[in-house]
Amino acid sequence: MRFQAWRRMSSKEEDKKVKPAGKRPLVPKLRFPEFRDAGEWEVKPIGQISENVIAGGTPITSEKKYWGGSIRWMNSGELNLKKVYEVKGRITEAGLQNSSTKVIPKKCVLIGLAGQGKTRGTIAMNMVELCINQSIAAIFPNEKCFSSAFLYHNLDNRYDELRSLSTGGEGRGGLNLQIIKSLAVPLPELKEQQKIADCLSSLDELISLEAQRLDALKAHKKGMMQRLFPGEGETVPRLRFPEFRDAGEWEEKSLEKVSISISSGNDKSDPAGLYNLYGSTGVIGKTSTASYKGEFILAARVGVNAGLLTKAVGEFGVTDNTLTITLKNTIHLDFVFHYLDNWSLNKLIFGSGQPLITGNQLKALSIFVPSPSEQQRIADCLSSLDELINAQSARVADLKIFKKGLMQRLFPAMKDAHQ
Repeated sequence: MRFQAWRRMSSKEEDKKVKPAGKRPLVPKLRFPEFRDAGEWEVKPIGQISENVIAGGTPITSEKKYWGGSIRWMNSGELNLKKVYEVKGRITEAGLQNSSTKVIPKKCVLIGLAGQGKTRGTIAMNMVELCINQSIAAIFPNEKCFSSAFLYHNLDNRYDELRSLSTGGEGRGGLNLQIIKSLAVPLPELKEQQKIADCLSSLDELISLEAQRLDALKAHKKGMMQRLFPGEGETVPRLRFPEFRDAGEWEEKSLEKVSISISSGNDKSDPAGLYNLYGSTGVIGKTSTASYKGEFILAARVGVNAGLLTKAVGEFGVTDNTLTITLKNTIHLDFVFHYLDNWSLNKLIFGSGQPLITGNQLKALSIFVPSPSEQQRIADCLSSLDELINAQSARVADLKIFKKGLMQRLFPAMKDAHQ
């Protein structure tokens, strides 16, 4: 595969040529063999190499005649698609003519100028003609000067830099067209640009394939849970293992009845502590107190993560925004964990301001319980799927880390351009 071509690259550290003192050559740490002696890269501002750099617009949302047509219209949230083949929005010809949005050609490099969360500075590339909103800048392609795919990968590697260039500070800041046009880009010859782009694009394809496999595993597990646990108004699941098909109905019990206790933690953060401290999202730091020892189910009780489940094992502390479910030894912990995960504790959330789940709500929650042996069988099945999901998730994460490290070596550091 093309992404494996990095193995054939030369390393700057392995280059035995003596470099003259003074200015550091603007070259990457890794280079394909055929470009080893191709010389330094040039640095040019985007405004000098692009055919055009524009922002889009949004037709008046209250004008129905502007919406629901056949013209694709992209919002800044869709930058996370990265390679954009389709978008949800559609506008009419009237919407196009009566707003500041414009149809942009294929293979523009797109940059988030503003937006919620991490959108600002996010890079994408449209693979079809479409319109964009005012929070997106489009760098038009210019095949005589640069490969759009090369520029996409170069800027994608500079996310933190783009965020730091934002006007108005990190919190409320935004990028603008002048900042984008003045942004310097290191450029080798077009053939080398294309080689680098092909390498990274092939790696993207592999990451996408592995991510699809991860999504398929998660979907399979979700479907299995829906069939292995009774649905609404049911006392037996739709799918049972052969040895339990004649085992009768499951017994309805409250979560309190199968638990020793359901209560909030009260451990405090201590960076010098020896024990893990669990919060609403899992381990959030250290604590000097270990109020819990063993295996427990934790449920976030407050905030945006309310209802999120975590399994905790060993000696650890728990914060007061997290509920700890201590089960009796007559019920299988993994069975209850998967049961609650399938049921979704989000259904219990209340509060118009801060989302909240209480211990009393959990105590009153009804669950259906089979025999210990059937609990074990179901838990083993779903835990095996969890192991596959975790392994696949780690593979995707490793590939992303590998790509990030590779990009840092395939592109010269911009600080070298100023030395």
